[in-house]
Amino acid sequence: MVKKKQQQQQRRQPERSEQSGNTLADQLQGDVLEKLKSAKKQLQDTERQQEEERLAQAEFNRKQKEKNKSFAELLDEYGMKGNKF
Repeated sequence: MVKKKQQQQQRRQPERSEQSGNTLADQLQGDVLEKLKSAKKQLQDTERQQEEERLAQAEFNRKQKEKNKSFAELLDEYGMKGNKF
């Protein structure tokens, strides 16, 4: 009688794992999906960082250009050239 119960339990166990969706194929697909999500997030982070660096470089270049302007260029920029004080 004990052997029959053990055999019945052994038969039921595989059915439970199939019903719960924990087959090897499901686990592999889940792992692949997680890896893809992780790779996507990493790519987005990298792109965001590159954009921030590009903006910072552009701001730095703008400030350097402003700093290096000659007096004549500054007068031209403000429309003062040709006007008498």
